Amino acid sequence: MGAYHEMYRRSMDDPEGFWGEAAAAVDFTEPWTRVLDDSDPPFYRWFPGARLNTCFNALDRHVEAGNGDRTALVYDSPVTGTVRTFTYAELTDEVARFAGALRAQGVEQGDRVVVYMPMVPEAAIAMLACARIGAVHSVVFGGFAPKELATRIDDARPRVIVSASCGIEPNRIVEYKPLLDAAIEMASHTPEHCIVLARPQAEATLVEGRDVWWDDAVAGAEPAACVDVAATDPLYILYTSGTTGVPKGVVRDHGGHAVALTWSMRHIYGVQPGEVFWAASDVGWVVGHSYIVYAPLLHGCTTVLYEGKPVGTPDAGAFWRVIADHGVDVLFTAPTAFRAIRQRDPEAALLKDYDLGGFRTLFLAGERLDPETLHWAEEHLGVPVIDHWWQTETGWPITADLMGVEPLPVKPGSAGVPVPGYAVKVVDPANEELGTDEIGTVVIDLPLPPGTLPTLWENDAGFTASYLDEYPGRYLTGDAGFIDEDGYLWIMSRIDDIINVAGHRLSTGAMEEVVAEHPDVAESAVVGVADRLKGQVPVGFVVLKAGVERDEEELVAELVAMVRERIGPVAAFKTAMVVDRLPKTRSGKVLRGTMRKIADGEDWKMPATIDDPAILDEIGSALTDHGLGT
Repeated sequence: MGAYHEMYRRSMDDPEGFWGEAAAAVDFTEPWTRVLDDSDPPFYRWFPGARLNTCFNALDRHVEAGNGDRTALVYDSPVTGTVRTFTYAELTDEVARFAGALRAQGVEQGDRVVVYMPMVPEAAIAMLACARIGAVHSVVFGGFAPKELATRIDDARPRVIVSASCGIEPNRIVEYKPLLDAAIEMASHTPEHCIVLARPQAEATLVEGRDVWWDDAVAGAEPAACVDVAATDPLYILYTSGTTGVPKGVVRDHGGHAVALTWSMRHIYGVQPGEVFWAASDVGWVVGHSYIVYAPLLHGCTTVLYEGKPVGTPDAGAFWRVIADHGVDVLFTAPTAFRAIRQRDPEAALLKDYDLGGFRTLFLAGERLDPETLHWAEEHLGVPVIDHWWQTETGWPITADLMGVEPLPVKPGSAGVPVPGYAVKVVDPANEELGTDEIGTVVIDLPLPPGTLPTLWENDAGFTASYLDEYPGRYLTGDAGFIDEDGYLWIMSRIDDIINVAGHRLSTGAMEEVVAEHPDVAESAVVGVADRLKGQVPVGFVVLKAGVERDEEELVAELVAMVRERIGPVAAFKTAMVVDRLPKTRSGKVLRGTMRKIADGEDWKMPATIDDPAILDEIGSALTDHGLGT
């Protein structure tokens, strides 16, 4: 039995022993009464009785260990032409002073603080400052519409909101303060104070008596010491994207979170303290929480906070520059970022301008990684490219290739093997396990490992209804897939993207995989559209590589032939259209559900997280041209 299989087996057979040992990497001020409290299923709690401070573990302990001069955070902002670095000692000081500023504004242990910020160091400082004094932060993606921000304000009921005068996109300035003021006006809950970071790119008007500038708040503040909290106390609330009505506020606790994330850095990502880890995401998403702010610092690494895009800031070589400039060892980003780079620079010509000699591993997650993108990255980077899968709710990977334990063979199209702690199963609607290679619903047996959501914010009933009731004893991931004979998990699509064509259950993800192999296609999406005869039929949308011009009818015929050959006539794949771009969330997920509703002529709502709303008009026009969407 190999090292991975032995470790995984132990995590299943003796989870308390396994995670108790893993917790030795975290400094607790008081020990736990037991590792796992399973007395009230399905509400499990890890490390009950223990006390700690997450900020101390992320910052102060590294300074006390003599590593205060080690670089903790690199801020790289091509949109402002700025690079700043913070040592562990400097970042500890900044966080302690802002924690004191929060306390001066009335924030105490257990109070909530909404952070509505762009990708600037102050966003991470605000998050860590909350952790330092035991406040609960709730980061809302900067630039979210007022209505969406208002629903989160009403649910979290923050005492203070931390914001900035603006965020910066490649082609525009997004003024945050008018959005924030409008959200507070809409919300029924009113925060006592707002702390606003002034950025030179946009002015902001403060509300007298409520608002204060960041610099003024910090100038008169006493640095705050770390406050011990219970391991089971909430560290943060993160609202899942696209929520309507009552938002789903995923809760993360202190103890399990610190243990799981610290363990993941060494064992999954294969990173050592002192090395440079870059998660090219945003602090508004779970990846930003886990792998920009917390995990790298908990593990004593250097983390990169990047205010830019994979293309357009200034070109498709942006990622290569950041890796070369800052000596990045491991990069974690979304497949959509690499599809964008590949579309703009198909031959990776810009890569030749940079020395990536120290770069070791690329991890991709957030969207299904098509084999073509994986092979392209492998070919041009010459390093392992690892697909892995996880969710906002879990907070850290469910499946991966554990680069710090025993790298296993990569299977293009698979998201890897289950990470220790996760009992991943594929089941049918009756909750019965399916056999090898059978597509079904992906679930995880309870209890979930440390670091995952224990519940939703003040909504236990919503937690069980959303995730636990449909498959008793198991957590519903919402994804569909299968497990192969070697134990690898293949995530094919969301459950809603398994379509029923004349009685045959088919995966749109499998069709996308085939379409993406066409040499002229940069990225694709396939959705199921209602059909009177067959129930549903697949419709494809493709974006061509830069510089490629094709007769659409001829290209579609080639794609149809490819799907027919690889999946079979049963797929009934006959319709596809070329579009300039796909509609996506700001985190890079393709909005397939919205596209399906437009194609079916159903009522649909503009997603709060959409990157560019105008794209949906283009999709609607393309569908109309093909006799769909009316």
